[in-house]
Amino acid sequence: MSVQESQEPPEPSPGTPDPLEAATLATRSLQGLSTELTARVPRLLEAMRSVGTGLELHSTLDRICETAAELADARYAAIGVVDTEGRGLSDFVTFGIDAEVARKIGHRPDGKRGLLGALISHPETVQLADLTEDPRSAGFPPHHPPMKTFLGVPIRVQGEIFGNLYLAEKNGGGRFTDYDVHMVRVLATEAGIAIGNARLYEAATQRERWIDGSVAVTTALLSGGDADDALAVVAEQARHLADSAAGIVMLPAEEGGMEIVAVSAENPATSLGLVVPAESPVVAKLLRGEPVFVDDAASDPRMVSRLTSQYGPCMMLPLHSGGRVLGALVTPRGHGRRPFSEAERTLATQFASQAALALMMAEAQRDRERLAVFEDRDRIARDLHDLVIQRLFATGMMLEGAKRRSVVPEVVDGVGKAVDELDVTIQEIRTAIFALQQGPAEAPSGLRTRVLREINMAAVPLGFKPAHRFLGPIDAVVGELVGKNLIAALREALSNAFRHAEASRIEVVVDCTATLPDGRPGVRLEVADDGVGIAEGGRRSGLRNLRRRAESLGGSSSYGPGIGEDGSGTTLLWEAPL
Repeated sequence: MSVQESQEPPEPSPGTPDPLEAATLATRSLQGLSTELTARVPRLLEAMRSVGTGLELHSTLDRICETAAELADARYAAIGVVDTEGRGLSDFVTFGIDAEVARKIGHRPDGKRGLLGALISHPETVQLADLTEDPRSAGFPPHHPPMKTFLGVPIRVQGEIFGNLYLAEKNGGGRFTDYDVHMVRVLATEAGIAIGNARLYEAATQRERWIDGSVAVTTALLSGGDADDALAVVAEQARHLADSAAGIVMLPAEEGGMEIVAVSAENPATSLGLVVPAESPVVAKLLRGEPVFVDDAASDPRMVSRLTSQYGPCMMLPLHSGGRVLGALVTPRGHGRRPFSEAERTLATQFASQAALALMMAEAQRDRERLAVFEDRDRIARDLHDLVIQRLFATGMMLEGAKRRSVVPEVVDGVGKAVDELDVTIQEIRTAIFALQQGPAEAPSGLRTRVLREINMAAVPLGFKPAHRFLGPIDAVVGELVGKNLIAALREALSNAFRHAEASRIEVVVDCTATLPDGRPGVRLEVADDGVGIAEGGRRSGLRNLRRRAESLGGSSSYGPGIGEDGSGTTLLWEAPL
């Protein structure tokens, strides 16, 4: 039976056939066609072949748009991808509109109104001579090119509506013919198969990437390195895997709420150290172990942080394991970016669970290491008390006896000075024993005392006590947050001096009368040694940690020549505003 030009070609079945069924369908529908249509069959077959090549989803959509435009001789083509709820568009791929025009138009259509919205709620072929006269049309935004002739065909993938293929402005000024409709329908059937294959490939590739990211995070957390570096790896991996503008790790803050402790973004210093208050509805849900998904962080009333104004779609996932919430992982995308798909949400949630488990394992590992350190410190303290002090005391008694028996004034003075030095040494060892026996919970609250405690603790592995000097009333003017970070910076500097510097002299200066380069009053920590200096090409993780801590407070960290001969060694400067 011949097909007349006025006949409407049959709709394809709602289910997506396999390639053989698609070919059969196309063959049956082309039987007996007119000479004009038969002449276009090679173009259709070439178009089907072109659509079926490649597996990357977005490039497949681009290729379908271009192929459909060429097949129907249209100036413009687009594919609107229906979101998971079936109420709008999650993506909109175009052909024929250059980047400059697209930039001027601004936001792409969301499919919730107008003709595009009607095609989502009623997915059927639409053929219009002038779309501006259709009552469903909502008009065009500013800078949009004029369009009249229109053809819309639904695309089905595995029996479900994936989206719609739109064609506009047939070249030559005429309307799209029934032949065009028939060809585009056949192409849409093949496009559904190609999109289905691309989706499967993309899902498999995406899962593989998230699994690799989980392995990288687990390896970093269990490597025994610095905890801040490990959290930075979590943030960096999450940002990369989620294709987001930032990756943020938050931990519960001492004063309530959650503190941002690791950031992977273009400018991490602006958010590092920020505390989201406990009153935030989002924080309350995260601390209960519930994920939060936001379509637009800038306008969502639950987002109370000043940082959210620069972001759009956002995933906030609790890091919980074993019934305990360790923190939260946040991956925001920029304004206008597509929202996170259901698959991305599932994969990100699994990633967060794996990261939380690795965090717990790393914490247990560090607890075991700390226990071993405390046990070793107890042994060292006992040895110092039972052996070293007793021997020093016995030596002092022997020197006192020699002093009384000597009649030479120079010998008496020399022995007296030696006895005095022994007394000072015994007092310093007793101070070190006290520091070794103190647990973290017993640490005094005063900053000056905490600095002294760190210096005394460092004296044991160093074999000598670093000199120290305080300038200004540090206990009165340095706040708790700055003081906590200053102690961490001092600990890191002394640890680096012990492990790498091979120093014989270290000087520590804490100056709360300092003036920062921008004129603000601040506190400056200076740790100088006469060691070997910083090797070229060596690890810089400790220095990065110091700089990150300072920048999170609005300060800075740097290093320069030391106090050894000819400037040998290293001088670390760490400063923050008061």
